[in-house]
Amino acid sequence: LRMRNPRSLSRWLSWWLVVLASLGLGLVCSIVYVGASLNFSNKQTDELRHKRDIVRHLVGEIATRDALPSLRHKLDDFFVGHANLELRLIQGSDAPLYATPARSSPGAILRRDEFEISVPWSPTTMLRAELMLDSSADALLLEQLAWTLLASALGGAAAISVGGAWLVRRALLPVRDLARQAAALSPESVGQPLDGSAQAQELQPLVTQFNALLVRLNRAYQQLEGFNADVAHELRTPLATLIGETELALSRQRDVAELRDVLGSNLEDLQLLAGLVNDMLFLSRADRGERARRHRVDSLAELVSEVIEFHEASMQEAGVTARLCGDGMGTVDAGLVRRALSNLLANATRFAERGSVIEVDIKQDTDGRICLSVSNTGPVIPPEHLPRLFDRFYRVDGAREHRDHNHGLGLAIVAAIARMHGGATFVRSAAGTTSVGLAMCGCSQMEVAPHDR
Repeated sequence: LRMRNPRSLSRWLSWWLVVLASLGLGLVCSIVYVGASLNFSNKQTDELRHKRDIVRHLVGEIATRDALPSLRHKLDDFFVGHANLELRLIQGSDAPLYATPARSSPGAILRRDEFEISVPWSPTTMLRAELMLDSSADALLLEQLAWTLLASALGGAAAISVGGAWLVRRALLPVRDLARQAAALSPESVGQPLDGSAQAQELQPLVTQFNALLVRLNRAYQQLEGFNADVAHELRTPLATLIGETELALSRQRDVAELRDVLGSNLEDLQLLAGLVNDMLFLSRADRGERARRHRVDSLAELVSEVIEFHEASMQEAGVTARLCGDGMGTVDAGLVRRALSNLLANATRFAERGSVIEVDIKQDTDGRICLSVSNTGPVIPPEHLPRLFDRFYRVDGAREHRDHNHGLGLAIVAAIARMHGGATFVRSAAGTTSVGLAMCGCSQMEVAPHDR
């Protein structure tokens, strides 16, 4: 039975409960009626057979034709009190030797039993007997039984439908209670779980999953609020600087050199703002499900070497060096991978101890999964901060802030690039070493042919 877009679950259940109850009661009543009819038929057959045996016995007791009056007398005595039976005894084509008076009314339902009886006084002659049983009383009883069963079936179906409708409405009260609780939720109370203590056992999984969804929504709502505050904070500082410097420059007459310096300083702040906006737009596209544009890369080590070479100046200034381990190949978006590695290297360079070595590790599984990780020696990140390390604008503490060049979206972009490659990020921080990286699926649904060599 398939339900197709019912307008009301209670009406749908009530309707099919009526149908099933009617079918069930109808089947039971039909079985009762058929059973009664067969029982009456068998009883009539047995009665006719019993009366036939008695008639045979009475005829067999007559030795001569002169004893026929005695036979008629015995048959008359036998049929006293059997108003529903009639008998005719006929010898050849002569008139009947015996016939009971007609007792059945016009239109009566008669069951006939015709048989032959040997005549004791004439071995070569056979009597033809017609035994008739009036079954009108049984037919009337069956008719009354049929109407009684029909009325019982209809009344039972009606009672079951009314009781079923009440039970369905009663059973759906917890669902209405859940609907009221859900309707009472607001952005301020989205984290408040539904009360499922009074719900039926079948609804407990639904309540549990819905409460888990509310927890995720509450977390997302809090992140959104925090994101809005962080965006406003990140934009406020450079905008305030731009406004202040511009107002100061316009407060009195300036020569060309001084105005050039102001414009150059404003340009740096504007470039920071442009970078922040571009990063936010990139994260927005990644959140909408944009996928990486994959191309075959025969050596990931070459790609990583390019990124390390680009960061040599900043690493030399920080007093650290980089070491590359491993290699791999696959179909990835080389530009996005460079951007992710650049963010990871910049992050490791900022927090690595002076004189230490930053290790860039490339690992590839047999199924083509690629893992890129960047490890640095430095302060250990407390465990409670690790799950949120890839959140937007998230910073562990003030000591790790470099707001002049970093606005807190670097690791969030790494996580977005990992998702665009069908992978995820990971972080480990213990024993003075912090490793941050991303795991990617190194093959696309449609492999790109290797470059001609």
